[in-house]
Amino acid sequence: MPPSSRKRATSVAPPPEPAYVFSDQVGHLLRRAYQRHMALFQQIIPDSQLTAAQFVTLCAVRDKGGCSLSDIVKITAIDQATIRGVIDRLKTRGLLSVDHDPSDRRKVVVSLTPEGAGLVQEMEPFADEITELTFGDLNPAERVAIIYLLRKMGLDTAD
Repeated sequence: MPPSSRKRATSVAPPPEPAYVFSDQVGHLLRRAYQRHMALFQQIIPDSQLTAAQFVTLCAVRDKGGCSLSDIVKITAIDQATIRGVIDRLKTRGLLSVDHDPSDRRKVVVSLTPEGAGLVQEMEPFADEITELTFGDLNPAERVAIIYLLRKMGLDTAD
């Protein structure tokens, strides 16, 4: 083969390191942690009809007592349109009751039914297990630190 017909081996330089590495960004890391947590929830929670948003809503109503939709939105950080669907599904299952406020008929009050209270109590050990698995190998100090830092970032809307 004549020298001119041989292909020359060309060395390809690796691409330069990007200045912005998405996988190191807080949003990406939070999303990954959230995805892991949701996967654990779906695997562990024994009530296959109960979503994480529904469970959080039930817990919020339990903790707050009879409350308005806007209270639930504030406590759970679930948007108004989504929370309406969540509440409708929980009401259909008989886990929540929705009544008009006696002092202001335009306002609705959402309350936990005895069935809803029982389901929350039944699911709490599973929720604790999900939290433990989400923390993974973090030691007690790291667990306190991550909760502190997430709250400091303004992610704790229940205050």
